[in-house]
Amino acid sequence: MFLTLSSFVFAATPSPAVAPLTLTAQAFAPGAAIPRAYTCEGGDAWPALTWSGAPATTKSLALIVDDPDAPDPAAPKVVWVHRVLYDVPADATGLPDAAPPAGAHDGTNDWGKTGWGGPCPPIGVHRYFFKLYALDVALGDRGAMTKAELEAAMVGHVVGQATLIGTYQKGG
Repeated sequence: MFLTLSSFVFAATPSPAVAPLTLTAQAFAPGAAIPRAYTCEGGDAWPALTWSGAPATTKSLALIVDDPDAPDPAAPKVVWVHRVLYDVPADATGLPDAAPPAGAHDGTNDWGKTGWGGPCPPIGVHRYFFKLYALDVALGDRGAMTKAELEAAMVGHVVGQATLIGTYQKGG
C-alpha cells in the first residue's frame, strides 16, 4: 500500500501571540462623537491618529476614512469618502497632522480633493470609519487614487487591519 502526502494531516506549530494592529485617536474614544473642531462646522482639523502592532511583514500602510450612512442614516445610499492615504512608511506609528508623511500619497476624497474633508452630514448621526491597512508592498506613486482604486491595488497585500469608528451629527 502506498500513501501520498495528501493522506497525512500535519499539525501546525503554534506561533507566538502577536498583538493585533490597533488604531486610536487622541480627540475621541472608539464609538464616541468626533469633536466639532474636526468637522465642517469647526474648521476641518485632522484628528491625530496613532497606531501600533503592524505585522513584521508590513512594507507600507494605507488609510481610508469613510461614512457608510450618507446621505441619511435611515436610508443610506452611498459610502462617502473623507480621506484616502497610501504608502505611509511601515515604521510610522501615527499621523499627527493632516500632512502626509514623507513618501506617502494622498488620494482623492468624495469632494474631489486630496487630503482630509471632515464630517459634514446633512441629517442624523453618521458613523465615520477610519480604516488602517498594513500592506506587504509599497504601492509606489500612483497619483491621487480614489478609494476604489486603492482597494483594488491592495488586493492580496493586506497583512493587518484596524478600524476606529467615530460619530457626528451637525449642530451637536
